[in-house]
Amino acid sequence: MDNFGLYVILTRPAIGHVAAAEIAVRRGVRMLQLREKGMPDGELLRIAREVRAVTRGTATRFIINDRPDIAALCDADGVHVGQDDLPVAEVRRIVGDRMIVGLSTHSVVQATEAQSLPGVDYIGFGPVYPTTTKAVPDPVVGTTLLKKVLGFSRLPVVAIGGIFPENIAAVIDAGARNPCLVRYFMEPPDPAEVERRIACVQRMLA
Repeated sequence: MDNFGLYVILTRPAIGHVAAAEIAVRRGVRMLQLREKGMPDGELLRIAREVRAVTRGTATRFIINDRPDIAALCDADGVHVGQDDLPVAEVRRIVGDRMIVGLSTHSVVQATEAQSLPGVDYIGFGPVYPTTTKAVPDPVVGTTLLKKVLGFSRLPVVAIGGIFPENIAAVIDAGARNPCLVRYFMEPPDPAEVERRIACVQRMLA
């Protein structure tokens, strides 16, 4: 799998999931993940299907966080799992070979192990900076370890955690080609502002 550029995660978007997905598709975002931990299954499936309807037939690949069952039910393009979720081998038993499978890593050891783990298409690495997106965040890895992982990873690496315009230059300088921003895109209540922010980051990556 090749590098894909900006990675957008939908987590409680102020403008709504569908509107945010429409902007991501319009801006040509190639990876869009739905991450709504704690949401009731029925609601999660409904939103997943609504977002899938937006991304279907476009260049935007739709990824479901944590839930291979929901990914299969909404015919997503892939699923992303963490270290404490189902093992990748078990995820593959549910979604088969056609879906993309991403794996979160939070240390050089985990990132190294992921390189030889069958069925992994890309890894997330972070949090690069302190973040409040997760209730119990993992220890900050910083740009030095990020650069180290980028130096040996045969898999695309999504740099994630506490990334904003004011610090993204250091992330890019470390070699990251697939940064992920969450709060910066999810917080604005104005769709035009969300689109402006996505476009701004895309220009930084150009």
